Amino acid sequence: MKVRCFYILALSVAFLVNASMAAENADYWIAKARAFLGSESALNAVRSIHYTGTLETEGIPKLPTEIIFQSPYRQRITLTSPRVIETTALDGYDAWQKRVNPENPTQWQITLLDANQVRRLRANTVENLSFYSGHEMKSCVIKLLGDVAVDGTACVKLSFTHTGGVVFTRFFEKATGHLVKTETENGTEIREEGEIVVQGVRFPKRVINKSPNGNLTVITFDKVVINEAFAADQFAVPSLQAH
Repeated sequence: MKVRCFYILALSVAFLVNASMAAENADYWIAKARAFLGSESALNAVRSIHYTGTLETEGIPKLPTEIIFQSPYRQRITLTSPRVIETTALDGYDAWQKRVNPENPTQWQITLLDANQVRRLRANTVENLSFYSGHEMKSCVIKLLGDVAVDGTACVKLSFTHTGGVVFTRFFEKATGHLVKTETENGTEIREEGEIVVQGVRFPKRVINKSPNGNLTVITFDKVVINEAFAADQFAVPSLQAH
């Protein structure tokens, strides 16, 4: 009888462990990560994000920076230096980069980006507007990769794989759902510091990109505005006619 009771107890424990592991799937951790950023209603209400701040990289002075994400699949990044204003934009399946001499706007150059660059911009745009939600990223495959320690912090590791092999691997703190770091398929490491809270949603104050060769690029945001409406022509490919 004692043996049978022990066997039943062992089965019960195994059942509870398996049930717990099944419950803590990718959706469980995504929900926890989203809850850290804000309520479901606040996150789902975001249709555009407008960042302004500065970009700093080794050997280059700080550059005024503007980043816009707007649903669906629209992005515009503008870097301003004394010698050139560089704008990179995505409009659906079209992407382009324009460089203008601020001292003589008639001197400009436009480059249409290739398919791989378009895929990366599309993935980057939907990632920023979805707040990890698989429902918003319908073409993204999300996998739970297990537990790992990052800088002594117990984390869970998830991969977000987009069309064309664009991958964001994220490490979330298990206790809170806070994003500890992100890695891309090309070896870039991305960390976020500080926070700016806008209408109940947490955004980073600073984003630090570390390339595989160790170079750092730091973007510091002064302001974040959500749900502005931007005209379609701000993202559309500019006229290629001289002007």
